[in-house]
Amino acid sequence: MTKTKLITENPELLLYLDGKLHISILGGIKLTGLDRLKVTLKVVSTEDKQNAFRHSLDLYNSIQTEQMIEKSAEALDIGTSEIGTAVSRLTAALEQYRSERLEAMKPIQPEKKQLTEAERKAAIGYLKSANLLERTKQAIGKSGIVGEEINALIAYLIYTSRTRETPLHLLCLGASGTGKTWLQEKVGELIPEEDKLEITTLSMNAFYYFGKEELKYKLLLLEDMDGADNVLYPIRELQSKRRISKTVPLKDSKGNLKTITLQVEGPVCISGCTTREQMYEDNANRCILLYMDNSPEQDVKIMDYQRKMSAGLIDQYAEKKVREQLKNVQRMLKPISVKNPYAPYLQLPEAVFKPRRTMLLLLLFTETVTYYHQYQRDLKTDEDTGEQYIETTIEDIQAAFSLLETTLLKKSDELNDACRSFFEKLKTYLKEQDTETFYSKEVRAAFRLSPSSIGRYLYELERMGYIKIARGSRYKGFEYKIQSWNDLENLANDAQGMVKSIMENIQSVTRIPPVTQSSDGLHKMQDTSEKDAVTHEQ
Repeated sequence: MTKTKLITENPELLLYLDGKLHISILGGIKLTGLDRLKVTLKVVSTEDKQNAFRHSLDLYNSIQTEQMIEKSAEALDIGTSEIGTAVSRLTAALEQYRSERLEAMKPIQPEKKQLTEAERKAAIGYLKSANLLERTKQAIGKSGIVGEEINALIAYLIYTSRTRETPLHLLCLGASGTGKTWLQEKVGELIPEEDKLEITTLSMNAFYYFGKEELKYKLLLLEDMDGADNVLYPIRELQSKRRISKTVPLKDSKGNLKTITLQVEGPVCISGCTTREQMYEDNANRCILLYMDNSPEQDVKIMDYQRKMSAGLIDQYAEKKVREQLKNVQRMLKPISVKNPYAPYLQLPEAVFKPRRTMLLLLLFTETVTYYHQYQRDLKTDEDTGEQYIETTIEDIQAAFSLLETTLLKKSDELNDACRSFFEKLKTYLKEQDTETFYSKEVRAAFRLSPSSIGRYLYELERMGYIKIARGSRYKGFEYKIQSWNDLENLANDAQGMVKSIMENIQSVTRIPPVTQSSDGLHKMQDTSEKDAVTHEQ
């Protein structure tokens, strides 16, 4: 029996050995287009290595293949049956090779971890523990995330919503170097590997070629929205409609064009980072926005952690253990419907821009807080439909408002985050200098800003009426004066007053005793389920 062998060490120069025939496949083969197998062949006989036959053809085209067999047989003085048999074996070997390459290129899907009985009990005990949000916030801090306690907890809850039919989405905003990608990556490490997909860049049509249910109930982490310009539209559609589709032309085996529809189903939880909020406004409107902490205090925390890490003073094993614990907690959350009986009483500050989408985000976030507490809520059954569900409590609403306080305030502010930060810093600086006026050159030197940055901030503040030109000229410089000193405080007071009014209204209607506020800003109320959880842990 003739020995055959396909040598694939160099993908661009494959070598097929069949008895006395040596066939080189110049340039390799294309892995795409399974309806064709185009190759450029160099056929040599071991009996006459000086004489070679070269030919390009599609091995799936019978006419081309027959012509190639006849011409090579004539050129090499070998029987057509011998060459025909070799070409047939070559075709089968190349098909096998292509199939193996395509299979190897498929991303390996992480297998879902099977928890031991001890791990299951520990995760359920964690979810039943009293003051769950505060405990989770502390655990997140022990997992290696420095500072950003509230932002990290919000992100963790948003990522938890990935298994719900209407998940939330996240957009991390901040200047370059403020830790947007770092925060997203570190919180993403608290989500099971089988439930997330991390992507650096995407081509224009990449989303449409995922498997139909490949993204369903997954967390999609985009490292930088600037690298996803081409896919902003399908991202928005996945966020809003929870599915995307695209009709494309395709040739059948006879060369006739027909159309097929590519469909990718959600829901999917999408998280991304960017420095340019305004550029991605349409996508940002569908997301909860997190603004990074770029304060000097946060800088000190980060640098201190970096020094300790370099000195080997950080217990990385303990951090990994906490991350695994939080992953197991995520694995124990079960799909369950949530109903919010207090939803009719919820309102937004009148100053909030795009209130319709903001209200939806607030309602969904409140439901996610309830969903995270599912082991502490009574399971109820709808008498009409038979559907099982859990209900939102007043403490869930209080926690949602408390956590999203900054986000709601930002959505009420007509200044973007960078301009607002500059304006508040400017007011503090002028109060320290005991003056109401300033020159841009003086402030630029004090804040160490580039001319373009301070020019952009001053133009925006003047356009919005927060400052005005007191005197000066373009040649000698303008002297500016602050027009509005307490606008941010007024916005905050209005928002806090509205939340207080809502909670009092709910309490009066439902006759629920007042809720106490913890020192960290998270409101809590010890209910029966939490007391049971304490007993369970003890």
